[in-house]
Amino acid sequence: MTLGAAATIVFKLLKQPVVLGYIVAGFIASPHFAFLPSVGNEANIEFWAQIGIIVLLFSLGLEFSFKKLINAGGTAIATALIIVMGMMCTGFIVGKSMGFTSVNSIFMGAMLSMSSTTIILKALTDLNMRHRKFVPGVFAVLIVEDLFAVVMMVVLSSIAINQTVEGGEMVRSILKLSFFLIIWFVVGVFVIPTIFRRFRKVISDEMMLVISMGLCFLMAIFSAESGFSLALGAFVMGSILAGTPEAERIERLISPVKDLFGAVFFISVGMMVDPQVIVQYAGTITLLSVVVIVGMIVFGTTGMLATGQSLKIAMESGFSLTQIGEFSFIIATLGTTLDVLDDNVYPIIVTVSVITTFTTPFFIKSALPCYNRVVKLLPERWNVLLEGYSKTVNSDVKSSQRSVWLGIVKRHVIRLVLYSAVIVASIFVLRSYLIPFLNSVFTRLMSPKPAMMLSVSAALLVVSPFFYAITTPKLTRKELKMLNNLNVTGIEMVPRIAMMVVGGMLSMGFITTLLYGFYSSLTAVIVAVVYILAVLLLFSPVLHKQLENLERRFMSNVNERENRRTGKEHNLVSDMHLAYMTVGYDCPFVGERLRNADLRRKYGVNVVDIQRNSIRYPVPTGNMRIFPGDQIGVIGTDEQIQALLPLLEARNAKPETTSEVKFTHFVLSEKSPLVGKRLADARLREDYKSMLVAVERGEDDFISPTPDVVFQAGDKVWIVGDKAKIKKLK
Repeated sequence: MTLGAAATIVFKLLKQPVVLGYIVAGFIASPHFAFLPSVGNEANIEFWAQIGIIVLLFSLGLEFSFKKLINAGGTAIATALIIVMGMMCTGFIVGKSMGFTSVNSIFMGAMLSMSSTTIILKALTDLNMRHRKFVPGVFAVLIVEDLFAVVMMVVLSSIAINQTVEGGEMVRSILKLSFFLIIWFVVGVFVIPTIFRRFRKVISDEMMLVISMGLCFLMAIFSAESGFSLALGAFVMGSILAGTPEAERIERLISPVKDLFGAVFFISVGMMVDPQVIVQYAGTITLLSVVVIVGMIVFGTTGMLATGQSLKIAMESGFSLTQIGEFSFIIATLGTTLDVLDDNVYPIIVTVSVITTFTTPFFIKSALPCYNRVVKLLPERWNVLLEGYSKTVNSDVKSSQRSVWLGIVKRHVIRLVLYSAVIVASIFVLRSYLIPFLNSVFTRLMSPKPAMMLSVSAALLVVSPFFYAITTPKLTRKELKMLNNLNVTGIEMVPRIAMMVVGGMLSMGFITTLLYGFYSSLTAVIVAVVYILAVLLLFSPVLHKQLENLERRFMSNVNERENRRTGKEHNLVSDMHLAYMTVGYDCPFVGERLRNADLRRKYGVNVVDIQRNSIRYPVPTGNMRIFPGDQIGVIGTDEQIQALLPLLEARNAKPETTSEVKFTHFVLSEKSPLVGKRLADARLREDYKSMLVAVERGEDDFISPTPDVVFQAGDKVWIVGDKAKIKKLK
């Protein structure tokens, strides 16, 4: 840790990512560096590094949230898919050509396909390019890549354990992963926000840290017990908590924990660097570095073009993704832990990451010149074709009826997947626990056959809302109105009938599975048909209401963080809402009294509540001031709240440049522009961010600064202010 601290200071001064400093510190602490004592117990380092991965993935999940993935859109998903598939195939081919085994080559492709979110964010911030048009698209792609990486880790674990690439096994792994992700997400969203709401008033920062880390490790253990990695569970729990209003608070509390264990992980990565391997495989490292840079540019640009982006944005995006980072290390650690990676692969990948990290800012800056050159070289017909394709893809001209049905089908497919996973999990619980338990209870009161019938009926009653959901497509009032306006006839309602048939067939399969072993196959099918008809014809109104309540609660929990900001779920009267906003550091009202901010007159809202740290001030007086970090509760309409949100939560995207204040002195020469001027006319504050403390004239003769003091040649002026500005003044 001491070496890590020293290395990070050095790399900060060199304006390089501190991750590289940790890797260098790890190398110095390793047995490969003979000039200093080495780490005594490497097994301990591996253990703490594993905890580091868990905490890193948990914090990444906190920044992720499933809503972010939805907002990322099809463009980001398609682009990320093209990049990952393209780089994996390229990495596999390169690995095989260099003599690696199939499993090693697959891991190689996976490691080469993951760009570094941390490094790209740092590079774009340092280059002051966060505001550029292509940046949101790049961040969306990185979010999707992170999710792909988590899925990839599960698939790679399966490949490593079986030592072979089997299509059927891979499909089973992905389906199993999808099932557990849905169940974890649904249960987590229903339970965790409810607990936070119930006990919000009594949970201190200390308790919140323990609760959040406890949930993280609990889900990690549950994930491992289900046959997945510890890191996957941590990521899922982070993404669940990201949807709660406590997300920022948890992120702030675990930040030091993440920094500490993240440092240990990256230092452990550095310990794997072997100079002899680097020298021996210098050609391989160079080749892989070129593959990463060229491959990311080609596949990133192609992916963006394919999804309808302009050539300029596509090239800027592709040139920004030219490196590998954290997830490559995590995948390499996974391969090493499973004992399927050759010992020389790890240091090779780490070295490639270091090289591509150093070159990232250069390629980001060279994107625009390369674009200008490409535009000149491309035939005019190609430029027109690309521009026309981009406009066509982004065009909103579609058939109205087709557009409505596409939206309905898309939503129904999502509901079908979600509820099918819930039904499968419910069937497992009902068959294993509930039906045997109820049967044992009812058998004491009646004969076995009626007891079993009651037990099965109770089980079917529990899952009835879910069967109703998959058999009846949901149409909103707006969609029904649009279809009525379009004069949709009976034959044009075929899509809805088809969805009901598919849902009914699926329901019959699930019910037959539930009853299998308790009744004969024929009886199970008959019960399934009668049950589905009863659900659709007799109990439809009751089940519809139950399902709506469940979905409303679920969506309320999913969007709780956003709803709390905008007040959508806090309807008071008419269009009035209660919304909670966190004051940003660049809010124009910071430091002002509520009376002077005059939010009621300017924006039409009423401030009813202010929470500062753990203290709440209900109905604050006009004398109370607004400070950064305050959580302010306001009442207003949708339009009023939306107008106020960006002002109250304003945060400067451009980082403040740090300046050093210095107290110094120098002697005025005869050519100094200050000579002959009064202090009032010198503009020291305005032009040089400095303040005159004293003027020394003659021996031990100090003149106190007044506006009328006139500077003379030979005066020794004592000044305090910005170091760089004073140097310029001197």
